[in-house]
Amino acid sequence: MLTDHREWHQGQLALPEAPAAWYQLAAGGGWQAVVADTTHLVAHDIVTARTGGSAGLTAAWCSLPFSVPVLCALATGPGVAALQTAIKAAAAEGLPLQRSVVVLSSPGEGRIPAAVKAAATMLQSLVAAVVMVPFDPHIRTHGLADSERLGRRTKEAGDTAVAAVLAAAHRTWGDPLSPAPTPAALPAGPTPDPAQPVPEGGLTT
Repeated sequence: MLTDHREWHQGQLALPEAPAAWYQLAAGGGWQAVVADTTHLVAHDIVTARTGGSAGLTAAWCSLPFSVPVLCALATGPGVAALQTAIKAAAAEGLPLQRSVVVLSSPGEGRIPAAVKAAATMLQSLVAAVVMVPFDPHIRTHGLADSERLGRRTKEAGDTAVAAVLAAAHRTWGDPLSPAPTPAALPAGPTPDPAQPVPEGGLTT
């Protein structure tokens, strides 16, 4: 995971949106695995892309080598309803649900609502795995700043999610995974002289 070491409650950095930019960074750094935590609205992105005739961010992430989508939602009635909408949109576009992992996170103590249990059961046949993450008050208060204090069940859920992602990758591309292709380096273009005026039409590279 590439991280900026900022406090979890601070604002987001201005980062490149294109998935290929993150893949370029990951491959250039020689990482064995990269976790990209996106915040785009999956269902909205898929519908907007379809309407505009473009690929969309979700499809671009899914098309990267050895990518395993992880769809996260709150383990509440509204949370799983939104997730089911995203799943339907992804299925309609032919996105790789068979290698996707769903993670449902409980927002509080208590029993899992019946609607969440029913949704989890329904999703089992559509995606690679469904993982339940229990409520952990330490995360709510401190984020992951002190991971040693995470609850046992939280750690077990994390292990289960990682194992599900790896299993989905192995089922799709084999075990062991072959090295991901390294993107070609961008060609070096001329460095503009700040003392010279910019030609009409802008700079070209």
